[in-house]
Amino acid sequence: MKKKRLLEISGVCGIRSIGRIAAEIAEDYEAQGWECKIAYGRLDVPEKYQKYAVKIGDRLNLAVHGVASMALDRQGLASVRATKKFLRWAEKYDPDVLWLHVIHGYYLNYELLFRWIKSRPAMKVYWTFHDCWAFTGHCCYFSAENCEKWKTGCSHCPLLKRYPSCFGLDNSKNNYARKKAAFTGVKDMTIICPSEWLADLTKQSFMGQYPVEVRRNKIDLSAFVPTEGEFRSKLHLEGKKVILGVASSWDWRKGLRDYIELSQRLSPDYAVMVVGLFEKQILRIQKNLPDRDRIREAPNVFRYRSEDQADLLCLTKTNNVRELAELYTLASVYVNLSYEENYPTTNLEAAACGTPVVTYRSGGSPESCLPENVVDPGDLEGLIKVIKRICE
Repeated sequence: MKKKRLLEISGVCGIRSIGRIAAEIAEDYEAQGWECKIAYGRLDVPEKYQKYAVKIGDRLNLAVHGVASMALDRQGLASVRATKKFLRWAEKYDPDVLWLHVIHGYYLNYELLFRWIKSRPAMKVYWTFHDCWAFTGHCCYFSAENCEKWKTGCSHCPLLKRYPSCFGLDNSKNNYARKKAAFTGVKDMTIICPSEWLADLTKQSFMGQYPVEVRRNKIDLSAFVPTEGEFRSKLHLEGKKVILGVASSWDWRKGLRDYIELSQRLSPDYAVMVVGLFEKQILRIQKNLPDRDRIREAPNVFRYRSEDQADLLCLTKTNNVRELAELYTLASVYVNLSYEENYPTTNLEAAACGTPVVTYRSGGSPESCLPENVVDPGDLEGLIKVIKRICE
């Protein structure tokens, strides 16, 4: 008798928050005797998760799909050949359960995928929403713009240049119609939302025809524990109160400018540390801090120093979980300044390492934070008061 089979589809496998969530689901099913695979589209896979990994497409596929998305607003509508090849493999694998995560990201054709799903009515399907992309004509988040077109039908998208960025044709009206046609009508699908906030939005959208469950994101509590390391001495942070922010991808919605301004408003006994930046982003920060000295502390660490303001430390990306745990433990407070958020695992990881969490009142982020540690987006004065209350 063959084992039951789980197939997950995720942009990444075993790395970043979504990739780690997918890997943890596979481990849970495997412990129950299932055979598990994770189909993914980009970046490397840690060795311990290679046994699950099935690659969809290649770099050329990503590049071509990226051009189609940026020029023609066709995110999820390219990658035809790569998707057909993957689906031939998936048909042979014959999963009993399919679990979707992020299916945008320049690697998969969603119309072909859902045509295959609908051809298998006995297959149970779960789809964890990590953002709002599934029920909009373009964007992943819309709350900062107070846009409600997604409720009735998108067109003339005001967020066209935000991820998945498009600098050409506005295809949002057509995208909305095609997504609605593709994603509705699945016989046995359940939508999983990590936050009450996203669950409420989903129920108001065309995806509200499906059962919607709230299941909080989980983290590896054996990895994210108070972990002492050498970062304080290596980065010369003795006597400093460290304010930490972590993201796998930094853009305007993650509040990067607010971290920079926060460093300008705090005194020199504080240090603001931002983790997960590209080197090009770090170099651009110099334009915002022209009067500060920039020091390269290590190959992946830049410090912007001032005599009368808090230091700003910028670190490049890390997929080393122990390093992340050490950084969370080092911090006096973890600060999430995202303007649009679902249910961030970084809040959970910081709290598991014993670090207080402060967040903007944005999306589902306050659902993992003490009410007294939540401030309105952009309220830096209120933010500083909360930080000082915790640190002093």
